[in-house]
Amino acid sequence: MSKTQFTTNIVHADRKLNPDSGAVHYPVVNSVLFGYENPQDLVDIFQGKQAGHAYARQSTPTTDALQSMVNDMEGGVGCLVFASGMSAITTTFFTLLNAGDHIIASQFLFGNTPSVLGTLVRFGVEVTQVDVTNAQLVQDAIQPNTKMVFTETIANPVTQIADLDGIGQLCQQHNLVYIVDNTMTPSYLFKAKEVGASLITTSLTKYVGGHGTVTAGAVIDTGNYDWANFDNILDSFRQQPTHAQALTQIKKKGLRDLGGCLSSDSAHLIALGAETMSLRLERACDNAMQLAQYLNDHDKIAKVYYPGLESHPQHLDAKKYFKTFGAIISFDPIAGIDPVKLLTELNLVISATHLGDNRTLALPVAQTIFYEMGLENRQKAGISENMIRMSVGIEDIGDLLSDFEQALMSC
Repeated sequence: MSKTQFTTNIVHADRKLNPDSGAVHYPVVNSVLFGYENPQDLVDIFQGKQAGHAYARQSTPTTDALQSMVNDMEGGVGCLVFASGMSAITTTFFTLLNAGDHIIASQFLFGNTPSVLGTLVRFGVEVTQVDVTNAQLVQDAIQPNTKMVFTETIANPVTQIADLDGIGQLCQQHNLVYIVDNTMTPSYLFKAKEVGASLITTSLTKYVGGHGTVTAGAVIDTGNYDWANFDNILDSFRQQPTHAQALTQIKKKGLRDLGGCLSSDSAHLIALGAETMSLRLERACDNAMQLAQYLNDHDKIAKVYYPGLESHPQHLDAKKYFKTFGAIISFDPIAGIDPVKLLTELNLVISATHLGDNRTLALPVAQTIFYEMGLENRQKAGISENMIRMSVGIEDIGDLLSDFEQALMSC
C-alpha cells in the first residue's frame, strides 16, 4: 500500500496498524494509565528500552495512530502531536533553544507566535525578524550564535510567501535548523521536506481536522537534519538514534514536562477529519480562486491579496511550490466602505476567528486579530486598517458569489 496516493493512504492508515477486531478506525483509548503484569516491562518503557505507553500525558495508542498518519503525510521520520498548534511551536522552541542562542524568524508571523518570540527574548534568546520573501535578508541576519530559522509558508493575513528553497539552502550551508510551519499549505498542497525543512510544525486544528470541533498540533522531523551536529541536544538523549534525538528531547522536556498533551478523543476526531482533507482542500481552493478573481474585478474592492492572482508579488513562487494557491484571501474595500458594515451585510459568511473550516469565515483584521499589535506594527506587516481576511470554505461557489454581490451592492 506504500505506492498508493495521498487520500488512499490516509483513508487506510488506521487499518494498516491492524487494530483489534478488524476495526477500520483505530479505537479511542481513554485510559490515563497503562498497567503491566511484569513490572520490568514498565521499567523498560520508562528507560526507553521497550516501546509502550506509561502515561497518557506522553502517549496513548490513539495519539500514536494519529502521529503515524501525520508522519506518513509529510514523509517524516517521526511525529509528535500536541493539544494545539501553538503548543507544538512553543514546545519546540523551549526545548531546542538555550539562553544566548539566536533565532531568525519571519516578520509576517501570525497570531501568538510573535508573542512567543517575545517570551524567548525574556529568557535570553536573541530574535531577529526579517522579510522572508528574500533569502538574502535571512543570510544577512545570520550570527555566530544563530541556531534556527522559522517561517510560515503563506503568511496570514497578507499572504506573503517565503523564499522557501532559498532559505532551505542557507540553512543547509550554515548548519541551521530550518522549521517550516505549513498550516496554511498542509501536506496535500506542499511538501516542506522537499525544500529542506528540518522540522515541520502545523496546526492540525485547521485543514487537517477541518470541521472546527477540536484543536491539535504536530511537529514532524523530516530526517533532513543531522542532530549529531546540533549543540543543544542533551547528553541524556544522545544515546537515541541520531534521527530520534530532537523529537525525544521535545517529547521528554516539552510534551511531558509542559503538559500540552492531546487527548485520545481529540486525536480520533482529527484522524477522521484528515480522511477528507484533499477533497475539502480542492473545493476550498477552487472557491478561493474564483472569489479572488471576482473581488479583484469589483469596483468596490481596492486590493486583493491572494497568491493565485498574477498581480501577487510571489505568484510565480506560489506556482512553483504549491499544488494550488490555498484558501485564504484578504482584501481591502475602497475608502468609505466600513469593513464591519460589509461583513454585516453577508448572509453566508460567518464572522469568526478561525481558518480551514468547511464554512467560509471572515473578520476585520485591524479591529480583531491584529488589534493588540498597534498601528505601527500593522503597517510594517502590510496590514491596512480596513482589511478583511477570509478563510474560504466548501460551500457552492454560486451561493458565495451571490452573497458577496448583494453585500457589496448594499455598501
